[in-house]
Formats: sequence, C-alpha cells, structure tokens
Amino acid sequence: MRARRPKPRRRRAKWGCLLIVLLTAASCAAPFSGLLSATAQLANQEEEGNGGIQLGGSAADIPPTMLAAYKKAAQLIGRHAPKCHGMAWPVLAGIAKVESNHAVGRTIAKNGDIHQPRILGVLLNGSGAGGNTTTFPDTDGGKWDGSAQRERAVGPFQFLPSTWESNGRDANGDKERDPHNAFDAALGAAVYLCGNGRDLTKTRQLKTAIFQYNHSSEYVNNVSNWINQYRAAATGSGKGVDLGGVSGKTRKVLQAALSQRGVSYSWGGGNTKGPTTGTCCSPSGKSGAGIKGFDCSGLTQYAFARAGIRLPRVASAQAAKGQRITSKASLKPGDLVFYGYAPGADSTIYHVGIYAGNGQMINAARPGTKIRLDPVDAMSGFAGGARVL
Repeated sequence: MRARRPKPRRRRAKWGCLLIVLLTAASCAAPFSGLLSATAQLANQEEEGNGGIQLGGSAADIPPTMLAAYKKAAQLIGRHAPKCHGMAWPVLAGIAKVESNHAVGRTIAKNGDIHQPRILGVLLNGSGAGGNTTTFPDTDGGKWDGSAQRERAVGPFQFLPSTWESNGRDANGDKERDPHNAFDAALGAAVYLCGNGRDLTKTRQLKTAIFQYNHSSEYVNNVSNWINQYRAAATGSGKGVDLGGVSGKTRKVLQAALSQRGVSYSWGGGNTKGPTTGTCCSPSGKSGAGIKGFDCSGLTQYAFARAGIRLPRVASAQAAKGQRITSKASLKPGDLVFYGYAPGADSTIYHVGIYAGNGQMINAARPGTKIRLDPVDAMSGFAGGARVL
C-alpha cells in the first residue's frame, strides 16, 4: 500500500519559482494537488509513457466496470468493517483516480480482472529514482508483482503485496483475493481506509485515512479534490443553477459564464470577446496552442465583460478588484472565487472561478477538461473571493 512506500521528495521551491514565472504569462496554473505524487508519476510514466499526469474528472471518466467495483465495495464494507461509517464510492474513486487513472487503457473484464498489461509500480530496489531510496524485500515470490527480488505496488489501487496480504478481500466471488481484480482491489482499499472503524463522513478522519495511504500532504489534497468532484457527480449537485433570484449585472455575468459550459479548457485561451486559441505551456506541460477555449481567468474576463466590467488577465491580479471575501459562507452568486498556494498571499493565487450559488462555481478547471459546474471545494487552497458586482 502507498503508505509503506518511500515518501516522494518535495520540490516545492523549484516548482514555486517556475509557477510564479508562468503566472506572469498566463492566468491559471495547475495546483500541486492536481499533480500525482512523484512515486505515482514514475509508475505511470513507466506503464503509460504519458508523463503520469491524469486530468479531467466526473463519473463519466470512470470505466463502467471500475465504477461498479467502487459501488459494490461501498455496499460490502459493512460485512468486513462493521464499525466503519461513511464509505462511499467517491472515496474509492478519488484514490483510484490518482493511483491508476481508473485503469484506463487496460483491458478490464466484466468480472473485474485487469490485464494487457497489469498495472505495476516501479521496482522498489533503492535505486534513488523519484525518492525510491528504501529497499523493499520481496514477500510474495513474485506472484502479484512479477518480481521475486523486490516489491512493486500492484493493481488499480497500488497495493504492496505485503499490505494486500492483510487487507485483500474477495469481492467478486471467485474465491481468490486478487489485487489485479477491480472488485477485490476496491474492497481491499475500503478495508484499509476504514482502519479500526473510522467515520469517513468527518473530514479529519477521511484525511487521516488518505494520509495513511500515502504520507504526503499533496497526495491528501489531490485525492480530496477528486473525491469532492465525484461526490458532486454522485449527488447531481453540479447539474444546474437557479437564476430565479438573480438580476442585473450578476445575472448577465452568470448567464455568460454558463453559456460556455462544454467549451474546452485552453491554457492562455479566452479574452473579453470570447474563446481563443491558447498558448504553451501549463506547469504540467499541456499546450493550448491547438485548442480554442478559455483558461480560468480568460473565462472570468469574458463573463464580466458582458456586464461592462473589465478585469485584469491574470487570476492573482483579479483578486485585487472589488471587496474581498474571506469565507466560503459569505460568497454570493457572481463573486470571484480564488485558490492559492499560500493562504493570505495573493501573489500565489493560481486559479479563479465564478460562484454560482449553492456551493458551486463555474469553473475552467485544468487542461483536458471542459468548462463545467464544480463544488467550490473541488479545488485546493481556498484563498477567498472578491465581490466585483
């Protein structure tokens, strides 16, 4: 399991400088919590060759068999961890999104077996790559990880064989506990997260469970963001906005932003006139050069221009406009919502959305997504809001 693998080395200072440079040229930067942990990146690079950065997110990005596995695990957990409360499929989906991108690209059989190829992490042999400085002796004779010399994390939930031995469960009824089976792995992850009886409806206990999975605060924030997005998908809270009580400039701004739902995110794209082709490149290396759309502050510029209000191009500069809002509870429809790396330091703001009411914002989230409604909690590092209207 992730908690027993080496902790990724943190390169915050180096990335921070890079992001500040990038922010001067474009409006929105992907947060640290939007990137996979270093160990997960290594695993995905080795297996997928795509840099390991998996973006996007709603129930639609989960293969049907994987989603069925998460839901079944949530239903079965009462038999295996009766003292656990609050286990739900979005929790498991958040973990699996970061660990394996829901096994996308693999062959997933209806019974949950995942192959062609299996999902294997890096060989934990102390080579030093990506913080891999500790040797993990083999415990399974290579049965699950294909190596009788050292350990690898395996399957869509990236269990170490030694952790799977104590937490693995048979969820698909074939009388075998297989970490390469979606149903078995999801139930094993649920058991591991539940511990001795956590209440996962409580934020602190949920974060403790995620931290147990991987001892990294960036990892906890990343998984938490995905859980929030999948919860929104599960409840349907991101499907509509009631503009019945909204009028004037606020209504114009919200209508303009909502009219762009489904338009592609484009790094550096968008202005007061509408979507434009973006530029290269986001911190994750994604180019908007061939994509017509908006990034986060391009969208806010466009929407507010429809109400005759001109905003600066960069998200951090937009925070200087209007009356600052310090709490989520004080947000009103039409307010700008900001996210930053360091609370209280506007220069570190990396993202902006438009509050739509009922805990939702109109969001140009990140490369690979389309403009959509998201929970305000879907992004990390809430840095307050601004009331411009």
